[in-house]
Parts: sequence; C-alpha cells; structure tokens
Amino acid sequence: METKAERRPLEHFTARSLAGLAAVVAAGIAFGILLALVRFQFGPLYDLDHGVATSVNAYVSEHEGLLDIIRFVTDLGGGLKVWVVILAVLALLIRRQVRLAIFVIVSGLGALALEPTIKLLVGRLRPVVDVPVAHAPGNSFPSGHSLGAFVVYGSLLLVFLPAVPKRWRTAVIAAVATLVALVGVSRIALGVHFVSDVLAGWLLGAAWLGVTYYAFRLWRREDGRREPALTEGLEPEAAKELKPAPRENAVLPHPWVESAEIVVGWVLVLGALFGFGMWASYHAGGTVLAALDDQVPRWFADHRTELLDGWSHYASKAGDTHTILAVSLVFCTLVLARWRQWRPILFLALVMVGELTLFLASAAAVDRPRPDVSHLDQNLPTSSFPSGHIAATLCLWTAIALIVMARTDRWWRWLTVAAAVVMPLVVATSRMYRGMHHPSDFLGAIILTGLWVGLLYYVLRPNAEAAAADAGDDLQHQDRGVRRFARHPA
Repeated sequence: METKAERRPLEHFTARSLAGLAAVVAAGIAFGILLALVRFQFGPLYDLDHGVATSVNAYVSEHEGLLDIIRFVTDLGGGLKVWVVILAVLALLIRRQVRLAIFVIVSGLGALALEPTIKLLVGRLRPVVDVPVAHAPGNSFPSGHSLGAFVVYGSLLLVFLPAVPKRWRTAVIAAVATLVALVGVSRIALGVHFVSDVLAGWLLGAAWLGVTYYAFRLWRREDGRREPALTEGLEPEAAKELKPAPRENAVLPHPWVESAEIVVGWVLVLGALFGFGMWASYHAGGTVLAALDDQVPRWFADHRTELLDGWSHYASKAGDTHTILAVSLVFCTLVLARWRQWRPILFLALVMVGELTLFLASAAAVDRPRPDVSHLDQNLPTSSFPSGHIAATLCLWTAIALIVMARTDRWWRWLTVAAAVVMPLVVATSRMYRGMHHPSDFLGAIILTGLWVGLLYYVLRPNAEAAAADAGDDLQHQDRGVRRFARHPA
C-alpha cells in the first residue's frame, strides 16, 4: 500500500500543476473578456482609455528629458528584445542546452505570430493625441511591445533562474516584472497604445508563456525528471552550465596597481594623440602628409557616383556606435558561453571605453576642421582628428583578433585577423570618400589603437588563463612521455 510520505511528492506536483493551469486559464479568460469589451466599445473602458491617453500626452509632451527616458525603455520591448533572444539562444546552444534554446525559440515565435494575427482580427486604430511624440505602424490592440516583453523576458527568466543564487531570486523576479511593466507604461506614455492594449498584451503574454511552460514540464515528465517549483526555473539541473562564468579569484591580481597603470597610460596616449594631431593639423605644411591630406579628399570628391555614395553610407555604418556596440555585445556573449572567463570581457570593455574617451578628448583638444570638400554627412558633433569611426573599428576588431587567436587553433581564427585588417580599411575609405576625414585622421586612429590596445594587453593580459591552460597541457604531455620512456626505455 502506498504510504503518505510516498504520496506527498505526487500531491505537491498535482497541486502546483492545477494552480498553474488555473492561472493560465484565468489569463486567457481575462484576455477574452477584455477583447470583447474593446470590440463592443464598452463605455467605461472607452472613457478610461481615451482619458488616460489625453492626460498622459499633455504631460509627457512638455518634458523632453522624460521623453528620452521613455523612448529608451520602450526600445527594450522593441527590436532590442530580438537581439536579446538571439544572444540567449546562441549562448544556450554553445553550452549544449538545446531543450532550453528550443523553449526560448518557440515562446518567441508564438508571440511573434499572435500579435499581428489578433491585431488584424480586432482592427483597432491607435490613439489620436493633441501632440504626437511617437509614431507606430499597424493597429493598436493588443500592444506588441507588452506582449513581446512579457514572453521574451519571462521565458529568459525561467531559463536562467537556476543560475541565480537563491537569495537573489526574489529580487531578480521583481526586476524582470518591473521591466515588463515599464515597457507597457512607456507605450501608453508615448501615445501609441491605450491602457486596454497594454493590459491585453500582458494577459496574452501570460497565457502563451504559461502554455509553453507547461508543455516544457510535460516534456520533462516524459523523460522521467522531477517537476521543479516555478521559483527553481525550468532546468534546475542545468544551473552549472547556465552560469556565465565561474568566479575568478584574480581577474586583476593587483587591481590598484593595474588601475594606476591604465590611468597613467591613458594620459600618455592622449598626450601622444594631441601632439601628433596638432602637428598634422596646423604645422605640417609642405610635408608629404600635408599634401595627402589636401589631395586625397579632393580626389575622392571628384570621383563620386550615386552608386558609391550609397556604398560608402553603408560602409560607414560598420564603424558607427550602434554597430560597434552590437558586435561587442555579441562577441562578449560568445566568449562567456565558450570560454567562461571574465578577463577577456574586461579587456574588450576597457578597450572600447578608452577608445571613446580618448577620441572625444583628443577631438575636442585638437579641434581640427573637416576637409575642404563637400560633406556627405552633416551636423557631426566632433572635429576631424582623429576619426572615431576608424578608431572604434580598429580597436574592436584588433581586440577580438587578439582574444581569439590565443584561444583556438581552428582555421577560422584567421578570419578575425582578416577582419582586423579589412574592416578598418573599408571604414577609412568610406569616411574619406564622404569628405569627413583626412588621411592623417586615419593615421591618428592607428596611433590611438596601437598605443591603447598595446597598453591594455600588457597590463591586463587577457589570455593569461588560456596560456596557463596550454602550459598545463604541455606539462601533462611531457609527463606522459617521461612515464612512457621509463616503462619502455630504448
């Protein structure tokens, strides 16, 4: 006969399953009721939606600083969440967590399919406000940002929760819930959604995420695995694999010493840039460099075509802030997923932060005019020397090549070296073609990259762990060879 102790786990699982199923059904029913009220233009709800839209718009439209914050928050529920999903799936696949990657993909694709379908069926127009501060295409009900944020950030929370220490889980859950709430509120504040649109997005997101969550639990049950509580996440057994990296006792062995070296080095690099920039900009008359600075931009300006104008625009985009940041985030995610070390991440972060600050400081100090030709880019906030686009591209791809070359012997590592050469040349050519930089600005970017990246590589030694691991492997091979020789002497 089955004892009470033997029945208890089954009872706990049944109770949790029924409670969760009831919550999913309740979210679905609530969404259906809200949909009906919107379709039939229920008076109190209609008045609430339009009253809030009008009053919020009147307040927000008068505060430009607040608008910048709201736009940033709403971006977290827009295209940015797609990149978050891509990075998460890549990391999970590299860590061989295929089941969890499938869960994230299915959850995201479901939300992506539900939003336009229901919007088309309902056909509700977006709010009309006195002072439009944002524009959004398509219909209004439900809010795609609210739905997507709930599903994407909720699914990632369920996936990565096992890697969060138990004492921090409540705070992390609260932070994700706050983020989802702020994304929804931002859509109302921008005047592109009614209150009921946002509520509908949350309810539909909760229902869909609940369905995928319980489907995953059934998958585990079929494999004979235990059913974890919601606060344990989807795969508690994968906690070790889901952690970004183990704790490193000495990312910087002597942090105060390294910090001082970096600060002193930054000042010296700035001095070198300032000295070269002032000479090239104002005192290099009669030299070959001065002739190149005058003739190269003119030659490019004389050979412009409509086709090359378009090409140079996209080539320049390879060195702008958004592209550099996106590539940096993708690379850092891959490094953590593959090699599980923080030091190369710190190296890349300091390279890019240092590049930005050195570029801004030297550009302000030198204050060099742009080439004396027509400019295809207008209203740039900085001066000509050095080129920020070229310097950022050089620093990024050089740092990537230095990290990858020391950590793998696969053939594709040479692609990073090729990128470190080709990408800066492409960006430099496009910037000079568009009349934005002199050849000496390109040379200034090379000086910045060589001095700054070299300094950080010497101080931080981003591949120290990889070198130590290789040395350990060599010692093991030598030790095996000695033992083999001892057993079978010549």
